Amino acid sequence: MQKLIQGVHRFQNEDFRPLQGLFEQLSKGQNPETLFITCSDSRIDPNMLTRSQPGELFILRNAGNIVPPHGAANGGEAATIEFAVAGLGVKDIIICGHSHCGAMQGLLQPEMISQLPAVSSWLSHAETTRRIVHDNYKHLHGDQLVTATVEENVLVQLENLRTLPAVASRLVKGDLHLHGWVYKIETGEVFAYDSTSGQFVPVAQYKISEIAVRRSAGVTI
Repeated sequence: MQKLIQGVHRFQNEDFRPLQGLFEQLSKGQNPETLFITCSDSRIDPNMLTRSQPGELFILRNAGNIVPPHGAANGGEAATIEFAVAGLGVKDIIICGHSHCGAMQGLLQPEMISQLPAVSSWLSHAETTRRIVHDNYKHLHGDQLVTATVEENVLVQLENLRTLPAVASRLVKGDLHLHGWVYKIETGEVFAYDSTSGQFVPVAQYKISEIAVRRSAGVTI
């Protein structure tokens, strides 16, 4: 805790002052263009990853970067997304999974979370992910299986995102775009789902376009 307190002092003395004008402007309101949905994992820093400043990302985090489909849960996720889309008018939504995701490991091995009933219940919103992986990736094991699960989960949660009324309305209007990313912690690489190839490709090669409703089955990992 002392380290965090010292960090606050350093922020106030070293980081805040050069950006004081920006923070004074932000105190009057926010106008982010992107909603960034990612895992609660402490190893992910969305602002560091994207080199974005305060006010540029509206961030939603939870275990497994999960978006419950419309009507499945009355939690903060739907409210946060609705506010970002209908209230703030964000133009892009990114769902970003990551390597070595504990939530996805728990999805694959329920015994790992048998003593965590709330976590088990929460991961029911990724049951489609579990079924897709079980039925289509029997040839994979270990880290490769986790990677496939992480990628499939990003695509499943994008589909869930489309069921939310505020998102669906903006998609019809054509002024909202959805993106699926996977961040590889150990290398710093970011891969984006390319609907044309049906693959996750390095983000530098990613042609920005609205994500497909669903890619063809059997993505090569």
